[in-house]
Amino acid sequence: MEGKLTLVPTPIGNLEDITLRAIRVLTESDYILAEDTRTAGQLLRHLNIDKKLFAHHQHNEHHALAEIIKFLKEGKQIALVSDAGTPAISDPGFLLVRECIKENLKVETLPGATAFVPALVNSGLPCDKFYFEGFLPVKKGRQTRFKELATLTSTFIIYESPHRLMKTLEEFKEQIHTSLYDDKKQYIGQSEIGQKYSKLVYSNMDVTDMVDPSGGPYLSEGMKILDKEIQEFKSNKEGFLIITKK
Repeated sequence: MEGKLTLVPTPIGNLEDITLRAIRVLTESDYILAEDTRTAGQLLRHLNIDKKLFAHHQHNEHHALAEIIKFLKEGKQIALVSDAGTPAISDPGFLLVRECIKENLKVETLPGATAFVPALVNSGLPCDKFYFEGFLPVKKGRQTRFKELATLTSTFIIYESPHRLMKTLEEFKEQIHTSLYDDKKQYIGQSEIGQKYSKLVYSNMDVTDMVDPSGGPYLSEGMKILDKEIQEFKSNKEGFLIITKK
């Protein structure tokens, strides 16, 4: 049998979002590569799947390439999963896919959960065209990315971790105030996508409207954003969407 790498999307909050096809592929795989074997192990136990898990994350993906390619050439069926959502979207996977293509090995990506898609569609912001930034650089190149984002006329999307969210919002205001912060821009924040207590917060780009100085209530871990409704939200306003990821 010809070896194949299959990228398998996993639920981003609700375990019911796993597809029947994803379950079959995980069941039939010889090996499963996981961003975090503990997280993947919990999902597999829930699905009653008993398979060997191998760690595949940003700290070892370069070193692991040769061995994975070897297994694929031997005809192994290998599945790749991230902690949540579709692998390689702001998660490990790109390097392995590129190497497989270089080696003429079969690669398939299953359709399934991707955090920003439901959040974008649910936001009410224009989604006929949009730009996906993913995570901003933590240090080098960060200010350059802010300036480039300020020139966009379409909705754009960034991911941010809960503990860096407020710093990022403040930087947006400081770095690109004149071009981004005006009455035509809208901030949409969403967390806990797919879960019972999913939150969607609308606000204009004045950070003082979003920050609760007293430190609460919390939208998600460490995110101090006022959970309030904006009375005059116009769905045709362009803006950006921050989706928090742990």
